[in-house]
Amino acid sequence: MVLIYWITTGLVVCMLVLSAGSYLFSQGAIDGFQALGFPDYFRIQLVALKLIAAAILLVPALPLVVKEWAYAGVGLFLLTAFIAHYAHKDPIWLNMINVVFFVLLSLSRIFYSKVF
Repeated sequence: MVLIYWITTGLVVCMLVLSAGSYLFSQGAIDGFQALGFPDYFRIQLVALKLIAAAILLVPALPLVVKEWAYAGVGLFLLTAFIAHYAHKDPIWLNMINVVFFVLLSLSRIFYSKVF
C-alpha cells in the first residue's frame, strides 16, 4: 500500500511540477493557455498553486486538513482543464491525460488514508 501511495503521489507531483514549468518556460504551453481564453495572471497563479500543492502532497506529516485542500485544489484544476479542453475542442488525448491524472490523484488520496 505504501508503494502504491508513493508511486501515485510521485506521478501527480511530477505532473504538477512539469506543467508549472511549462507554464513559465514553454512558449507552446503559454500560447495554448492563451488560446483557451485564460488571462495571463491566471497562468502565473496556477504555477504558484501547483508548486505549493506539489510540496504539500510530498510531505506526509502535514495535517490532514492541509492535504485535503491540496487534493481538492489539484482535483479542481484537473476538472477545469478537462472542461476547458473539451469546450475548446482540443484533441481527445489532452482530456485523457487529465482523466489519468485525476485517477492517480484519487488513488493517492485513497492510499494516503490507508497508509498514514
